[in-house]
Amino acid sequence: MTQPVSLPPAEPTGEELRQAFRKAVKMRAHLRDRGQTRFEIEVTDLSLSGFRAETSFTLWPGTVVWLTLPGLAALEAVVAWRDKFKYGCAFAKPLHPAVFDHIVALSQR
Repeated sequence: MTQPVSLPPAEPTGEELRQAFRKAVKMRAHLRDRGQTRFEIEVTDLSLSGFRAETSFTLWPGTVVWLTLPGLAALEAVVAWRDKFKYGCAFAKPLHPAVFDHIVALSQR
């Protein structure tokens, strides 16, 4: 009788390292941080746990912000990373899948 062979776990791929499925979107939205007026951004991708955006305004990692998308209440997030004019932000509370689907549908109009 042969013994079962135990294989080491496979290395995760780049996509598996992400925390959540991301969907490319292109939509205008508004962002604001504490005590500041809101400014326009371009949301370029979205997941249940966060979003990527572009803006000429300067934000720093760790800054708490509020994202306002058309027809939705402001969503709290924190700036996770910055690369010149591109930003990655993590939502304080993950989006409900139905809200995620609704936002993606809005971006395709």
